[in-house]
Amino acid sequence: MLKIGVSASFLHPGEPRQIFPGMTLQYIEQNVAHWLMQREALALMVPSPDGSTRRKQSAVTVADYARELDGLVLMGGSDVCPASYGEAPLSPAWNGDRVRDDYEIALMRAFVAKGKPVLGICRGAQVINVAFGGTLYQDIPTQRPDALRHRLQAIYEKNCHATAIVAGSGLAQLYPGKSLVKTNSVHHQAVKDLGPELTVEAWSEPDRIVEALRWSGRSYVFGVQWHPEFHPPGDASFIDDTPLLDDFLATATRHRSAAFAL
Repeated sequence: MLKIGVSASFLHPGEPRQIFPGMTLQYIEQNVAHWLMQREALALMVPSPDGSTRRKQSAVTVADYARELDGLVLMGGSDVCPASYGEAPLSPAWNGDRVRDDYEIALMRAFVAKGKPVLGICRGAQVINVAFGGTLYQDIPTQRPDALRHRLQAIYEKNCHATAIVAGSGLAQLYPGKSLVKTNSVHHQAVKDLGPELTVEAWSEPDRIVEALRWSGRSYVFGVQWHPEFHPPGDASFIDDTPLLDDFLATATRHRSAAFAL
């Protein structure tokens, strides 16, 4: 059975909550785990080995996780910090989480170094772009006032729009005959300048915000701006996300089989 790592979200000290005040919490959202587990993949949260102030430095590194696991999912969550792509925040509300950025970029690079597949979801797609030298819109309504409303907090995952798949792309091969699909949309940040060696495989319509991107390098690094784990199962009006999952897991299986054959 495949072992798929899922990057952690953080609740930092000082953030309002009733449990473990003053402590850093790391967690994953259960829909991501369940989306992976529908294909009998073990979903395992990858805790950050950095940041402890109460114990000595961890003897474990992100490279150890990349060696032991078969693939990585960078899940959604907090904003990416503008400093991670060389900008100052346009508003204090968009400071993001630099600690999580550094952890996820290091984690992604460790899996890439091992040739193991990386799938980015929402924030995860943005992290991929930043890791490869791209930038983001810090806030779509502010910087792209002509764009669709990509996040409506009151309805959250029920917010949706049309997404155009780029002809001839890897994504198009997973969806033959489909050029326009429906996806959810729960983000207010998005790709602005595309990172070198990345290609766009889907756009929102009609405002052309990047919805899917892929690395052109030696291993599988792919990201989607929507949340496949949030799409209601059986609702044929949305894109069927199982081809995405199966392609990611098949890549992990091939790499694992090749490694065992050595």
